[in-house]
Amino acid sequence: MVVLCVGIWLAADQNSFITLMRLTEQEALQQYSQPPVIEQGAYILISAGAFVFIISFLGYCGAIKESRLLLMLYGVFIVLIFTMEIAAGTLAAVYRRETERQLKVYLTQTIKDHYTTMKQADAITLAWNSAMAEFSCCGIDRYTDFNEAPLWVNNKTAGQLVPEACCKLEDKVLMKPADPNCIFAPTPSNSYAEEGCWYKMNAFVEYNFEVLIGIGIGLGLSQLLIIFFAFCLCKAIEEDFIKY
Repeated sequence: MVVLCVGIWLAADQNSFITLMRLTEQEALQQYSQPPVIEQGAYILISAGAFVFIISFLGYCGAIKESRLLLMLYGVFIVLIFTMEIAAGTLAAVYRRETERQLKVYLTQTIKDHYTTMKQADAITLAWNSAMAEFSCCGIDRYTDFNEAPLWVNNKTAGQLVPEACCKLEDKVLMKPADPNCIFAPTPSNSYAEEGCWYKMNAFVEYNFEVLIGIGIGLGLSQLLIIFFAFCLCKAIEEDFIKY
């Protein structure tokens, strides 16, 4: 509910959020006060909040009112979510090479269509900057990927070769390069210009594969328990109804 309300507030009144961000002394928060970031974030919060609210509403009201219909709908929604997760995981495993290829194409397209400078950053640009700073990488394969991004090419500083996030950073939140000259003359000593994020991300997934599998199994088991308890409660309500 809180997530939904925050999303609606951001969509309806961006100016108050921008003013609030500008009142803070944290420079790291200023990058999130760009109108495109707020707008995209608002839609994401509204979508996620509305989805969670509807499902939670069905479960809560079904339990409080002892409504078999609402509980059945709640259980069916969870079953559908669980089924889609299993289907997605199975298809990704069976068609792993095709999945990886399509994912790489999609990520490359996000750079081409949306990546821009920090001053005009939207949510996708911030996501890419955070990923490059965290994984110490640049672009999909290397820094030349950004030459395919018109928004970045047209708005970058004259002579700039790489985004700030491709440099070895003094501050990963503010994207402040340790070497100010890095964006104009990237080298292996001051940047990660030749180290693509695709390889780094794959290495991260492979290294943490067992942890990710454990999280997936835990999530699946919790959903199965929710399904079990929802239908058990339905059965108990039906028996009480027949009894009386």
